[in-house]
Amino acid sequence: MTPVRPLSPDLREPPAVIGAKAHGLAVMMRLALPVPPGFVLGTDACRESLRDGRLPAGFGEALRGLESATGRVLGDAERPLLVSVRSGAAVSMPGMMTTVLDVDRTSVLVDAVRTVFGSWHSPRATTYREIHGIPHDGGTAVIVQAMVSGHRDRHSAAGVAFSRDPRSGAPQPFGEVVFGRSGDAVVSGRAGTLPLAALAERIPGAAEALAAALDRLERHYRDACQVEFTVESGRLWLLQVRPGGYTGRAAVRVAVDLAEEQLIDRDTALDRITPAAVRAARVPRLTGTAVLTRGQGASPGVASGRIAVTADRAAVMAADGPVILVRPHTSPLDMHGLAAAAGVLTVLGGPACHAAVVARSMGRPAVVGAGAVTVDEAAGRIRVGERVLPEGTVITVDGTGGEVVLGHAEATTAEDPHLTRLLEWDRVRRAPPRS
Repeated sequence: MTPVRPLSPDLREPPAVIGAKAHGLAVMMRLALPVPPGFVLGTDACRESLRDGRLPAGFGEALRGLESATGRVLGDAERPLLVSVRSGAAVSMPGMMTTVLDVDRTSVLVDAVRTVFGSWHSPRATTYREIHGIPHDGGTAVIVQAMVSGHRDRHSAAGVAFSRDPRSGAPQPFGEVVFGRSGDAVVSGRAGTLPLAALAERIPGAAEALAAALDRLERHYRDACQVEFTVESGRLWLLQVRPGGYTGRAAVRVAVDLAEEQLIDRDTALDRITPAAVRAARVPRLTGTAVLTRGQGASPGVASGRIAVTADRAAVMAADGPVILVRPHTSPLDMHGLAAAAGVLTVLGGPACHAAVVARSMGRPAVVGAGAVTVDEAAGRIRVGERVLPEGTVITVDGTGGEVVLGHAEATTAEDPHLTRLLEWDRVRRAPPRS
């Protein structure tokens, strides 16, 4: 069977073989960035395991190598090794497959690997692939890594960081962090998060290391990047990197700024921007309308639709016209509702939460962290302050400014100077040469 591959700077196989996550981890190791030790079972191992239930013959040897590298042993009473088991398909599928943390015994590890492989065929993962045109026969890699803890002590934290603002493309680091919690608290949107600046206030050394890592990654990829990170007792660890992936106005600004910073040339900037991104860059904003409530703009654009308080209801109601999915927070189980909705509103979460990430990937306007909203799923309604809005009530969300208004609302599209510049470059490139 297929050998298991140790995580190392020498791991250079393509994402189709080792998954995008492991590929990114290897890149970070080559850049001398801090990555927890581990090993990878490739997408070929997934396909074989799903077919006959077996794991690669090198699995035990890879585990012993990880124990040697950490000086800890899985299941040992005195120096126990805890590992994470994460999915890593060839194309990023955020939150769609299973993750198992704090695995402490070999038998549990084997079951966890099989569970993550099996989650490739989960309904939410299948739905995500269908929406994004990802083939169903690829399988997912699995990454087994030594655990690092964001809740070990007061100098521990976890979060998500972007080298540039994913909503606007503005050229400064952006992100969210939680202290004393693991990273899934940020991604799920269930926990209150703090802006990235809070990391500099409490653990300045880790914040400086993170800023340097983001700069190094952006220069390597010549593109804006996103990382997931954990700080354990003051030490920074990087768990994932994704280059690019910004949409609409943010993608246009990033491409233009990178060209003007001479990290890429103008032709590269133009080639990165699709016609769909140009259309999305002309993002409307609400104008002169009384605001019902506010949250954080997480995915730009304006959308109007009838309130649906569950993913199932959103999927059904969307057959009769646009809906806005309103949830306390979203999870991968809500994927069908997110796909059906014209826009998203959540009570909890920030711009790096599941709802925000998925909405941006699909070009749906999203407002998150609207704490004045209460969702009453059983009664089929939401409450905003003293106001009760039954399911089916029309609202409008502005995913740029974070405003929510009652009913349909007027919107206008402002001129974007970065888009104007990009289109001028395109005009020059298309102009016939002078004779």
